Amino acid sequence: MTDVATAGPSDTRQTGVLATFAESPFAVKAVLFGVLVNKLGSFIQVFLVLFMTSRGFSDVQGGVALGVYGAGSVLGVLLGGTFTDRIGARRTIILGMVGTAVLLVAVLHVRMYPALLASVGLAGLISQVYRPAAAAFIAELIPKNRQVMISAMYRLALNVGTTAAPLLGTMLVAVSYDLLFYGEAAAALGYAVIVLLALPREGSAPAKPERAAASASAAPAAPATERPAGGYLAVLRDRRYVAYLVAMLLNAAVYIQYLSTLPLAVRDAGFSTFWYGVMVAINGAVVICFELLMTKVVQNWRVRTVLTVGFCLLGAGMALYTLPGGLAVFVVGTLLWTLAEIIEGPTMFAYPAIAAPPAASGRYLGAAHAMFGIGSAIGPAAGVALWSGLGRTAWLIIGAVSVLALIPAWFAVGRVGTTSSLADSSG
Repeated sequence: MTDVATAGPSDTRQTGVLATFAESPFAVKAVLFGVLVNKLGSFIQVFLVLFMTSRGFSDVQGGVALGVYGAGSVLGVLLGGTFTDRIGARRTIILGMVGTAVLLVAVLHVRMYPALLASVGLAGLISQVYRPAAAAFIAELIPKNRQVMISAMYRLALNVGTTAAPLLGTMLVAVSYDLLFYGEAAAALGYAVIVLLALPREGSAPAKPERAAASASAAPAAPATERPAGGYLAVLRDRRYVAYLVAMLLNAAVYIQYLSTLPLAVRDAGFSTFWYGVMVAINGAVVICFELLMTKVVQNWRVRTVLTVGFCLLGAGMALYTLPGGLAVFVVGTLLWTLAEIIEGPTMFAYPAIAAPPAASGRYLGAAHAMFGIGSAIGPAAGVALWSGLGRTAWLIIGAVSVLALIPAWFAVGRVGTTSSLADSSG
């Protein structure tokens, strides 16, 4: 894992939103656009349970299918990390998107429940292999002092697509459930075509701007086929990075409570589902409208400062739900943890690519996405169990977990300054 050095003069360049986007290579812009296209067509996870019940399966069977899809997604980012390091980001994204299209159409023609579960799990797996590949490709072409900003742009593409997809899916469902699968398959193929046409073949990508000046005097590069051995064992041997993964898991387990424990709290407080929808809408609107602007400020903070402020605000927002006060408490609590999200999110997901050894960035990113996914999977069960046993007091424990996650996070980032001040030497 990389250590810290003082940032050089080149790190003081303007890193605003427009400057970062305008000066990004065309291939990076294409990847961001492709991510948006793909997420706009991400219908299946949202409507899978309803699709299953429309086929005559029970609610429980539909829930199991959704769980299998989620498990496949976690495995998919790990597989995507390995593929990225071995065959390159371009091939990985194309393989993932074409495979997704084929499997989604296949699901429509599977009738037996075990085979349907297998198909859904494979679709979840192959649909996510692009994530570490896309992130690694972007990180390779963007200077370090702009990694956090470009991470915020990547997250914006994900969030806009994720917000709009259910609305588009609802219109398709009104016609036929089949259109959901064909629509998502078309979006995946669209992303594959964008990558095929816009991204350079492996080995012909332009040098990262900050490295271009030194390329003439640099030592000969290792052959493109030379890859570090050990698979994910190489990641696990990095103790600081393992601590970072633990912090990500805990952070995700706390953050995901807005989808599991919060609706129960709103209901038990005597408010209708409409008001829970308002809380979710507040979060989505703030993230989409203000995360890039917040990132312009936050990218200049020390990594420890970003994580400390973000984790503490996340914990405070959740813990605030303990207080009486009706809707005002729910609104203020939601605003607090939403503020945490727009402060910590871009840095948290930019850091793995910056800290990883160059030839292992895919696996480092894959491990990070997988741990966030695992935290998102176990968090709802843990939160609901706490809520069932302790009631509103559960929010205090949930908030405390977020603050305690700073222990592994601080150990992980060590003396790291801002993300633009990371050196290339190993620590």
